[in-house]
Amino acid sequence: MQQTFIDVATISDLHRLYSCPPPKHPLVSFLSLQEISRDQFSETEQAYRLGFYAVYLKQLKGSMKYGRSQYDFDEGTLVFTAPGQAISTQRRLSYNEGWGLFFHPGLLYRTALGRKINGYSFFNYDVHESLHISDEEKKILRDCCEHIKREYTQQLDKHTGDLIVSHIELLLNYCSRFYDRQFLARASVSHDVVQQFETLLRDYFSRDTLIEDGLPDVGYFADRLHLSPNYLSDLLNKYTGKTTQEHIHLQLVEQAKHLLLGSGSSISEIAFTLGFEHPSHFTRVFKNKTGLSPKAFRAG
Repeated sequence: MQQTFIDVATISDLHRLYSCPPPKHPLVSFLSLQEISRDQFSETEQAYRLGFYAVYLKQLKGSMKYGRSQYDFDEGTLVFTAPGQAISTQRRLSYNEGWGLFFHPGLLYRTALGRKINGYSFFNYDVHESLHISDEEKKILRDCCEHIKREYTQQLDKHTGDLIVSHIELLLNYCSRFYDRQFLARASVSHDVVQQFETLLRDYFSRDTLIEDGLPDVGYFADRLHLSPNYLSDLLNKYTGKTTQEHIHLQLVEQAKHLLLGSGSSISEIAFTLGFEHPSHFTRVFKNKTGLSPKAFRAG
């Protein structure tokens, strides 16, 4: 049975869902989660699709489904959602503490943050990759949110929008810092993931079925490691200095070097053997990584 979604397109829609007074600003809101009413929520699980960015700090008793993952919140965690993502929840959920910052993409139009918001890759992590923060970090982020709320609840002027966006960017930059800390704190686990990824990568390129299977994508490895593609790339970048796609291309180039120097196959044949549909694509990737075309590498 296909799942149905309730669309929560605007900040006003969100306030109505939570039985809160109308928002003070149409594009941004900061809410204490203890104060919202859940009476209108279904007793059974219901999926909601948000039309805006959301940053939740939650410490609660109960569980929430985010995407395909069920997560039990028993400590303070941050969860990030981007427009179009779905959250499933139900009425039987009690908050010990928590807050939500919600901001519509329209707030970011024609701003520097709007141009780089996709660079905050944690908006596309899975729920089990949430950010766990200390009490001190909670206070830092809460202060950022209070500054945002202060701006949109006082008399609006020509500076209001810029200041709100600046405080949102500051909060997201702190979250990036805290995620870096979390990656380092989980060094042993991360190291295991890196090793598992490298094994999967070598195994894939050692197959005799590359022609049929084609080149692997980031999602292939993320699925097998039970991670989101963004989280895997960020983890690899943190520990190796290279993203998942860069690792794929480097392994590909190593295989290509062996075939160029150790076989009499044509460059087109080697391209097809490595899973490329078009030899010209293989040539571009190889030259980008080595500075030489396959033909020049073989001749040199």
